[in-house]
Amino acid sequence: MSTGFHEWMKATQANFEVSLAAFLPAETVLPERLHQAMRYAALDGGKRVRPLLVYAAGRLFDAPAGLLARAAAALEMIHAYSLVHDDMPCMDDDALRRGKPTVHVKYDEATALLVGDALQAQAFLVLSAEDASDAAIAEMATRKLSMVRLLAQAAGSVGMCGGQAIDLASVGLALTQDQLEQMHRLKTGALLRASVLMGAMSGKTLSASEITALDSYAGAIGLAFQVVDDVLDATADSATLGKTAGKDAADNKPTYVSILGLDASRQLAEKLCSDAHAALLPFGDKAQQLHDLADLIVQRKA
Repeated sequence: MSTGFHEWMKATQANFEVSLAAFLPAETVLPERLHQAMRYAALDGGKRVRPLLVYAAGRLFDAPAGLLARAAAALEMIHAYSLVHDDMPCMDDDALRRGKPTVHVKYDEATALLVGDALQAQAFLVLSAEDASDAAIAEMATRKLSMVRLLAQAAGSVGMCGGQAIDLASVGLALTQDQLEQMHRLKTGALLRASVLMGAMSGKTLSASEITALDSYAGAIGLAFQVVDDVLDATADSATLGKTAGKDAADNKPTYVSILGLDASRQLAEKLCSDAHAALLPFGDKAQQLHDLADLIVQRKA
């Protein structure tokens, strides 16, 4: 990773935490308990990979900070809502997330369901709202509409929700590698792709060649992220992961490790990282943070 990457990452994460807190309803606003639970689910946890991708991609085209903050917050709210619902008894039934009790354990199942619904709605409210700086950029409304459409698609039945449906239907089945890849391109990859494209779209209307290059990068890191998740689930402990380790195997879910084995899965992650690096070549030095984020995704320990 390049010199200064970790400093940039820590500063970006800290600034993002402040802006995300500001975009969420305050705990003192009625209904207080729901808003408290929303903030519990979304704040003070996670690697913030999606917001980091937004800011790194925004750097390619000098995107305005205000729109990047809204895009990053919207994506993280969608991600947080998906985790809240994913952990519920009707899905994966998990009691630990980001090192603390899951929302349905901390509060109750009905509150957890409402937290997910409300975070999803809040995401689109935040992304579509007007900023004082919008008037200075004539095409801002068009950019935002394109981003709203992209996020909705990434979160819906042909994206994250569709991938989760396939995941639930695949328990106990012997999937091929291609089938597993398709599932994770939807479940995990769709939001990561949206993070990269929304960050870049915050700066300009993208050309076909720019979309192709960013799509290749996002596709590679999306799969790499899941491959590494599967490796960590099989090799790390719950304290390190901040969630229940070994749950995929216990639930008889198909994973890259169960299909390819540990060594081949690690090799696949490294190849995908190289593919991501190659896709960034047209953007030159401005893509260094995206380059480093690909490394971070593959080298992470949690």
